[in-house]
Amino acid sequence: MDNLLETLFGNRTAAKLMLYLFHYDSAYPTGAATDLGVAVNQVQRQLEKFEAAGLLLSTLIGRTRVYSFNAKHPATERVRALIQLFYESMSSKDREKMFHARRRPRRRGKPVVE
Repeated sequence: MDNLLETLFGNRTAAKLMLYLFHYDSAYPTGAATDLGVAVNQVQRQLEKFEAAGLLLSTLIGRTRVYSFNAKHPATERVRALIQLFYESMSSKDREKMFHARRRPRRRGKPVVE
């Protein structure tokens, strides 16, 4: 991951989390922490900071708090465009390594290929 993105967002966890949110459109702390290989409390702290700044919104789905970009915040589209530059500059190997988790449901009866 580019050092510039880490500098812009303050630390490595925040930069990874922004790329994660850009890729998946939403995140919950435990899932993001597991996928990114960082501690849950670090992810929660970063998500809360981004929400306090107005960049993210959270909603409760059952007992799980899910975060996504706040479309009504004036800076959201520009921040997403900046993240997109870094996302698109990642090699496919790096993307596959970082975003290996499948988030969409599998079609019923479709065989699992390993």
